[in-house]
Amino acid sequence: MSLTRRKLLVIAGAAGLSGGAPALAQGLTEDAVLRDPDAPVLGNPSGDVTIVEWFDYQCPFCKQMHPDLMSFVADDGGIRLVMKDWPIFGATSQRAAQMALGAHDLGAYLPVMESLMHTVGRLSDGAVDRAVGRILPPKDALRAYRKRSATWDALLERNSFQAAGLGFRGTPGFTVETVIFDGALDKAALREAVASVRGG
Repeated sequence: MSLTRRKLLVIAGAAGLSGGAPALAQGLTEDAVLRDPDAPVLGNPSGDVTIVEWFDYQCPFCKQMHPDLMSFVADDGGIRLVMKDWPIFGATSQRAAQMALGAHDLGAYLPVMESLMHTVGRLSDGAVDRAVGRILPPKDALRAYRKRSATWDALLERNSFQAAGLGFRGTPGFTVETVIFDGALDKAALREAVASVRGG
């Protein structure tokens, strides 16, 4: 998707986005969006540019652009990629997110996330279990999620709150540092967005 769909909004902190609502201000600060301590981080954790993606494992656009995103992050070397599950396609999406987050605590977030992203079309619970099962037993992922369900459920709630507050109409949604993009970005668009941030 071209950058013409870029939403020219900046995460300006409480005053810029709150509209006077303290809870919204707190949830949409730069730190809250870019540096949530519970959100999985891929790429270079010390990178100079942070990209945040809100995604759903059943979103065809998320899956279509995922290889380009991961390739871009690997090639660049300076990207800190924050993954924010936003399961908007129902209970199966919720289950997939829970299992991936459980896998995070087992040191297997990346391979489980990749396996789920490589599924095709709408998912069933069985398809989610098979995708996760290629990496680790699904029951282990669920057990790990349940062990810290309060933390993970709070993260999912924050992710959803932020996505709504930033005006995303669906998945995927992105921020490249404090610039918001509503929709998928191909590799060229990612390169342009990151170059703009670095050059600004």
